[in-house]
Amino acid sequence: MRLKARETFARLLTRLTALLLLAAAPVSATAADAQWQGAAFAGDRSALEKLAAAGAGVVRVYGESDVWVLDEAQRLGLRVVMGLSVGYPRHGIQPSDADALGTQEEAIRRFVLRHHKHPALLAWGVGNEVEAGADDPLPAWREVNRLAGMIKAIDPAHPTLMVVVDGGVERLALLAKCCANIDLLGINAYAGAAFTLPQRLRSAGITKPVVIGELGPLGQWQSGRKPWGAPVEPTSSEKAAFFRDVFPFLRSQPQIVGAFPFLWGWKQEQTETWHGLLLADGSLTAMSDALSTAWGKPVTEPAPLIRGIGIAADEFAPGQEISAGVDAAAFDGSALRTEWKVLAEATDLRGGSGVETPPARIAVPIRHADAASVRFIAPQQPGAYRLFITIHDRKGKAATANLPFLVR
Repeated sequence: MRLKARETFARLLTRLTALLLLAAAPVSATAADAQWQGAAFAGDRSALEKLAAAGAGVVRVYGESDVWVLDEAQRLGLRVVMGLSVGYPRHGIQPSDADALGTQEEAIRRFVLRHHKHPALLAWGVGNEVEAGADDPLPAWREVNRLAGMIKAIDPAHPTLMVVVDGGVERLALLAKCCANIDLLGINAYAGAAFTLPQRLRSAGITKPVVIGELGPLGQWQSGRKPWGAPVEPTSSEKAAFFRDVFPFLRSQPQIVGAFPFLWGWKQEQTETWHGLLLADGSLTAMSDALSTAWGKPVTEPAPLIRGIGIAADEFAPGQEISAGVDAAAFDGSALRTEWKVLAEATDLRGGSGVETPPARIAVPIRHADAASVRFIAPQQPGAYRLFITIHDRKGKAATANLPFLVR
C-alpha cells in the first residue's frame, strides 16, 4: 500500500512538474524555478494586462463570475487557476442540507462541463477557506473532496486545488489523511507563517504538493494595535520588502509548487490599501515592482520609497490641530505629489469573507499640505480615524501609508 501511494504521488508530481514548466514565466530548465508565478486576482482587464506585463504566468481567480478571465488570459499568454464557489458551511450551507448541497454540486458540474476544455485552464480551485470559523474542519473538507471527485470524473486532465486557512501543526495534520481527490493542497499564508510553512508541513505529515493560495505581508489580524484596537498597517515599502525576501526562500522549498500574492487588484479589507497590490485607479506600487522582479522582470523605474511616517500624537481633542509627515523619495530624486485624507476607522469588518463597505471620508480643514507634511484640524466628532497618505511620482507609480489616531 505504501509503495502504491509513493508511485501515485510520483506520477502526480511528474504531471504537475510538466504543468509548472508550461505555466512558469519565464520558462526555466529547473523544477525549482518552475513554480507557478502569478497572483490572486480581483480586477478588470487593465489590471490583468498589467499582471501579464509584470512577468506572471498564472492567475488565480476565486469564482465563476470571473470566467471572463479565461479568454483574456489566453490572449495574454496566461494560465488560469479557475475558482469554483463552494459555500459550505460559513455561507449558510449546513452538512445536513442535502438540497442545498445538491444544488451547489449541479451548478459546479455544469460550469466544469462548459469550460474544462478551455486552453487557458490550468487547474480547478475548489472553494476557498470553506472551513473558516468551524471548530471541526473535516466535514467541510470532505465535501470539497467529494466535489473534487466529481470534477475529476469530468476532467481528469486538470489538477484540483483545495485552499485552506493556515493553522498549527495539529490542524494541518488533519489534512495529511484527508481528501484523496485533491491533487494540490493550497494554504493561505501571511508574513512569518510563509517562512515556517515548509517545516510545519513536514511535522504534520503532509506530502502533497503545496500551493500558497494567498501570500501576503502582515495581515490586520497579525499586526500590532493601537490602545483603542486599530491595527497598524505596514507601508507599501515594508510590504514590498516582504515579497523581496520571501520569494528566494520559497523557491528553495521543493514541496512548494506555487505562490499567489494577494491581491493583484484593489480591495477594501480593514483599509482601502492593506491587501491591494495596485491602487483603486490601477497605479502600480512597490509591491507590484517587487513581484515583477521576482518573476524575472526587474523594474528600472521603481515606485516611491517610504522611509518613515509620523504623527504628532495618537490622541487628540476635537478641533485640535494635528500635524503629520512622511519621508519619501522618488527613484530619480524628482518631485513627489502627496494626497492626504482622513477616513473614519472601518467598522464593516468581514475578515475577507465578504464585501466590506468603505468607511466615510471626513472633511477636515487643512491648514497646510505639501509633499512631505500636513497640518489639519481634528474632527469634532470623537472616534477612531486614519490619516491616509498616497504618494505619486512623475511616472504615475504610487506609495501608500496610513496613521491611525483617536479623537476623544
